[in-house]
Amino acid sequence: MLVSVLAVVAYLFGAIPFGLLVAKSRGVDIRSKGSGNIGATNVFRVVGKGWGTCTFVLDALKGFLPAYAFPKAGACLVEGFSAEWGVLFGLLAIVGHTFPIYLKFKGGKGVATSAGMLLGVAPVAVGVGFVCWLVTVLVSRYVSLGSIIASFAVGITVWVDPREDSIIVQSALSLMSVLVIWLHRANIKRLLNGTENRFGKKKEAAS
Repeated sequence: MLVSVLAVVAYLFGAIPFGLLVAKSRGVDIRSKGSGNIGATNVFRVVGKGWGTCTFVLDALKGFLPAYAFPKAGACLVEGFSAEWGVLFGLLAIVGHTFPIYLKFKGGKGVATSAGMLLGVAPVAVGVGFVCWLVTVLVSRYVSLGSIIASFAVGITVWVDPREDSIIVQSALSLMSVLVIWLHRANIKRLLNGTENRFGKKKEAAS
């Protein structure tokens, strides 16, 4: 029963559209601007750096708290409550962000929420993924490409890291990486066509 309750709470918490709420607080409907995505990257481009950073942190917390704090809360209530339930709660938060019930199941791509979830269950993979994302964005100026490569790196790292021996965590994070890459399929098409927006270009940000 406790697992079921926490699972539902994780999904509903993950489904909170922080990007939409942050943008609306500035008088902007983020769904009709830029890429139309409610995630931190679009808020960053359209509303501003500070608000985009705020959205990223809030979206990351949606993944971190269910993955890290929910199992600890469960352990306080039920003896023997497994920490591995955090993987399920974190994944449900990502599903909530990607398919939010509040927005007719049309949400973001889950990159920030995935990063928060990873930080809660596999911090080494987060470090590797972040480095890959940062290097890719600095070199290519494509945020989407950085997210795709970071997701792929995370999926590999959880299998080669000797400190990570939970098959549940490894399998779940691999599936999560595949989900994030799949959600970027439109970006992949634009990258192949040479029409993807580059980060930091004023003309593209304005459009």
